[in-house]
Amino acid sequence: MNIPETKLHQLIDRLTQSHVCFAIYRLPWTDEPILILQNETEEVETFEDLSELNGKTGFILAPFRYSPEHPGVIIRPDHTAREWEQIEEVLQHLNTDSSLIRSAETAETIHTGTAHGKKNYTEAFNRFIVPLREGTFKKLVLSRNETLDLPENFSPLRAFINACNSYPRMMISLTHTPITGTWIGSTPEIILSGQDNQWHTVSLAGTMPMEGEVMPENWSDKNREEQAFVSEYLRKTIKKFGSKLTEKGPYTARAGQLVHLKTDFHFCLKNTDNLGDILSELHPTPAVCGLPKQAAYEFIPENEGYDRSYYSGIIGWLDSQGHTTLYVNLRCMHIHNAQTTLYAGGGILPSSTADTEWEETRHKMNTMKQIIQ
Repeated sequence: MNIPETKLHQLIDRLTQSHVCFAIYRLPWTDEPILILQNETEEVETFEDLSELNGKTGFILAPFRYSPEHPGVIIRPDHTAREWEQIEEVLQHLNTDSSLIRSAETAETIHTGTAHGKKNYTEAFNRFIVPLREGTFKKLVLSRNETLDLPENFSPLRAFINACNSYPRMMISLTHTPITGTWIGSTPEIILSGQDNQWHTVSLAGTMPMEGEVMPENWSDKNREEQAFVSEYLRKTIKKFGSKLTEKGPYTARAGQLVHLKTDFHFCLKNTDNLGDILSELHPTPAVCGLPKQAAYEFIPENEGYDRSYYSGIIGWLDSQGHTTLYVNLRCMHIHNAQTTLYAGGGILPSSTADTEWEETRHKMNTMKQIIQ
């Protein structure tokens, strides 16, 4: 993907320091940027439960767990455009109307807590591993974050384009609202996509680094067990809402310099007016939370040691009357002031070790570190 002309490039970067709500995203295996822009005069629409999305249309950013600081947001599609030329046409009026572009000083700054280093991670791991080995949980997902200083000339749009060019298999996004701040992500994991009665979700769990350009296939029992937990959960959930379920996998799938075990689930839906209800059942999957689901969902915030914010939530386009492409918000970073906070996590089983899981999060964070220039 090419970088647009300097004028448009600068305008989009300025939008990330404004009160304008917008998202630019690119779907896997395409080279087409898509803009969703909400009128600046309209307030940000928020929600506190995924069921509130029934019948809604817009670009969604939902947190892992809802709080007053981190509600779900819907960017309404008052303006949409594809390709840089059309995007420039839509944004032209913003360049001439100074009331739409407010300075960074007036835009709300969003802060996230930081879990510092391996010591904190190991302490959290020890809190997670005890109930796993006692049999209270089958699986838990432990994540962490890391805050870095950005280069002086950092450009959010350039980082977005770097991700598009580096990760063709992933959904790439640049999202900004005054409530959420600015997020950039490269996620490989669909949570729900489709239209009419044809729908799709995936089980994505287990991680290994690439061996040069060769995809490794020597999956450990731990990785296979982790993937099986996610698949079984999705299988049961889909059967509550859909029919004619078919599966492909598990197979090895590449995501940047990592590979995962993946299973595709295709199914039919008779009614698309209740997509929010379906998402409420799907999120959070065991790929980002644990089993039993509700107990793990309550355990993680109390023991992980930091606030996940919008990491491992839901991001993407929702349209119950058209095509929906929603993803789990993985491999992401939050831009704030002159810093960025990166997020990564991994599934913990009774057989897990802290050193191995730390290395997995390090590899995952490198996905975003490599696009910062």
